[in-house]
Amino acid sequence: MGPFGASVILPMFPELRQSFNASSQAIGWGFTAYLLPFALLLLVSGTLGERWGRRRTVRGTYLLYTLASIGCAIAPNLTVFLAARSLQGVANAFITPLLLAGLAETVPQEKFVRKVGIYSSFQALGLVMAPIVGGVAADTTWRAAFWGTVIVSFTLSLFPPIGEPRKNADLPPMKPLFQGRILRIGFATLAAATGPMGMSVLVAVAARDIYNVSGSKAGVILVGGAVASFILGPTWGKSIDKFGYRKSSIIAATALTIFSALLFSASNPLTLGLLWFLAGGMVGYMSVVLQALGATEIPDNRGGTLSFVLSFRFLGVGLGPIIWIPVIEKSYEGAMLGASALGLISIYLLSKN
Repeated sequence: MGPFGASVILPMFPELRQSFNASSQAIGWGFTAYLLPFALLLLVSGTLGERWGRRRTVRGTYLLYTLASIGCAIAPNLTVFLAARSLQGVANAFITPLLLAGLAETVPQEKFVRKVGIYSSFQALGLVMAPIVGGVAADTTWRAAFWGTVIVSFTLSLFPPIGEPRKNADLPPMKPLFQGRILRIGFATLAAATGPMGMSVLVAVAARDIYNVSGSKAGVILVGGAVASFILGPTWGKSIDKFGYRKSSIIAATALTIFSALLFSASNPLTLGLLWFLAGGMVGYMSVVLQALGATEIPDNRGGTLSFVLSFRFLGVGLGPIIWIPVIEKSYEGAMLGASALGLISIYLLSKN
């Protein structure tokens, strides 16, 4: 639900603009409004969820997600829509870290990275479904996508994971997180997410506004990157096992920067889709690396550390549209090259000891 909910609006920007009589920049806040509260709450949501209990927390947040989705579906104006999107982001913040922290506790250390690769493939599956559903809804009625989310999130609330409250789960000490390698990983994640990892928004805007394709066809273009992430997730996990965390993070950041920069050369919807397929695979590689780093850097506080790293990621993804949508409206090439160039910062920070 997390990746799906964030990305489902991407193919429907023109329809949302028409419904709410708003600009592309204003509609872009529908993406950002989901991710900013998600990113901020990730700083503490993993530990709070452990304290309250995974079962109780996940059930409650899926119900909140259900209510927020109803708000999106019936929103009479952009203000209500953005408020409901924010509530979706709040709910999602309490799901992702609990699932990964639980995974880290239930599988042997030597198998963990491969399991993260498989987990990331299922996240990518959510990304695969989002543009398909969003694109079809855009060509019919965009509100139907959120009514579908209502049904799915309510159903998931009936099957929460195991995990009872842990009263000794204190809030994570912030000082270790803002020191040394953890902080460098955080800022490397922020740079990558604001730039090359978050370029799906630019691809969606380019497909609809520059190449004038339908919502469904824009969905097909976006699906390519998600499919690449889904297929390659387990491979990236094995790669990290082979090369190690640090070397793999540098390889992933370099590949992501190069392949995302190639998007500037797209001249039609077909080449845009092909190039996004290649770049999307590298987004998946970077995602696996960052999640593995977050879950292993501080073993005594996996949930807190993972939440910290993920908060930088989704803060960056949320900030990206604010920065790059105004740029792409003036220069497609400038937006693509500018966004991908932020990957250079990630390469530098991850290469530091």
